Parts: sequence; structure tokens; C-alpha cells
Amino acid sequence: MIDGFYIGTFFVRFYGIILMLGAAAGAFLAQKEAKRRGHDPEIIWDLMLWLLIAGIVGARLWHVFTPSPSTIAEGFTTEYYLSHPWDLINIRNGGLGIPGAVIGGLIALYFFTRKRKLSFLEWADIAAPGLALGQAIGRWGNYVNQELYGAPTSLLWKIFIDSNHRLSGFQEQAYYHPLFFYESLWNLGNMAILLWVGRRFSDRVKAGDLLLLYMVIYPLGRFLLDFLRLDASMLGGVNANQTAMAVVALLSAAALLFRHRKI
Repeated sequence: MIDGFYIGTFFVRFYGIILMLGAAAGAFLAQKEAKRRGHDPEIIWDLMLWLLIAGIVGARLWHVFTPSPSTIAEGFTTEYYLSHPWDLINIRNGGLGIPGAVIGGLIALYFFTRKRKLSFLEWADIAAPGLALGQAIGRWGNYVNQELYGAPTSLLWKIFIDSNHRLSGFQEQAYYHPLFFYESLWNLGNMAILLWVGRRFSDRVKAGDLLLLYMVIYPLGRFLLDFLRLDASMLGGVNANQTAMAVVALLSAAALLFRHRKI
């Protein structure tokens, strides 16, 4: 599978293009949400640079501190990255972790809203559906890279993985669950639920509720899909991403219930 093209001597990866398309689509949706709520939609474009930079930094750090077994087998351990600064920042060689991107984006949003004297929780709610849309589109970058596939399967919607992209121990298995596709669909559903709740229950939704709902739905999906993942990041014998997602989903659900408890 072709994963990019050259412009002169510079190789442009389809992965990067797809990620940028996802970010742009998410920004347009957030812009519409901001306008619907009576805010200046141009604020979104001022915010975008903050979110992109912080998101990439956060995503890279998450990958560095939670490397997958296949990454470690190639010698790219956390210790290696910390002792090789160029490889640490060279995102063209290595991976990105979506949970880190979300954390980085939220930190950037906090400082942006604080600087502009805006409500962090309200703007987090505005951004949440667009974030889910951006993730849904961005996951297709994993398809062109032939990564983020699940266990071998014979289902009709199975995907073929080239032998040079197969994990150790699975060289004889050609077809796998399209895990990236499952997550893309989950994120689209997340977006739809957030948009529906924000409109249907506009008189009951509090600032920050959509962010918390996002932090229930997305982690729940990641937790469930990780049961199919072959190359899960492990820390101390524990699936790092799955455990983190379970904790975030439970805490966010508890926070939502607490905020709407009947006194």
C-alpha cells in the first residue's frame, strides 16, 4: 500500500494529511457550535494552533512513556527516547498516543481560555463534538500505515495486512480485525450523541457536561476495543491504555452523576 508521495525530496505521508483533515473538520464543527451558542466562531481558528501544538506534544509524550511491545522490540524504549532527544521529537519516526493528545489539548484550552477570559468548561463543551469527529477521520491514517489492527479474523470485513507490517508471531496470519475502523465508527457515534444531548437537553446540560460525557464514551470504546488489540502498551504487566481508559470513564461518569444528583 502506498503511504505517501514526494514533493521534491520531501516525503509527504498520507497519515499526516488525514490527521490534518480530521483537525480541520473538527474545527469547522466547533465553529458551528460556537456560533450556535452565540460566541464569535473565529475564536476557534485562534485556538487551533494552541491545540495542534499541545496535542502533538501530548500525543508524542504518551507514546514515549507507554511504548508498545513491538516498539520496544525495535529498541525504542522510554529510556532510549529520553537519551536520544532527536528521536524523541521526531514524530515521523515512531508513534503518537491519542490519550496524550486529548490531555495536551485540554491543557492548551485551559490556558487559552484563561488568557482570553473565557469559560474553560463551556469552550470544552464546544470543542468536544469536533474532537470526536477529528478522531473519527484521523483514525483512517492508521489504515494507510497498516497499523492499529486487531486479532486475526475471517469476518467479511477483515483487512489484509502486508507481511512486513505483521507483528511477531503472526507472520502466517494475513487478515485481521480493522480496529481503526471500529474506533472510527465509535467516535462518529460519540460525536452524534454529544450533538444530540447538547441540543435535546440544552435546558438541563451544565457547562462541562459534554466534556464529561465525551470522557465517558471515548474511554469506554477504547477500553472495549483493547481486548482485540495485539500490541497493547504494558506497564508492570498491566495494559496501560486500557487501565487508564477505565479509570477516566468511571471517574467521569461519577462526576456526571454527582453534578446531576437530586438534593
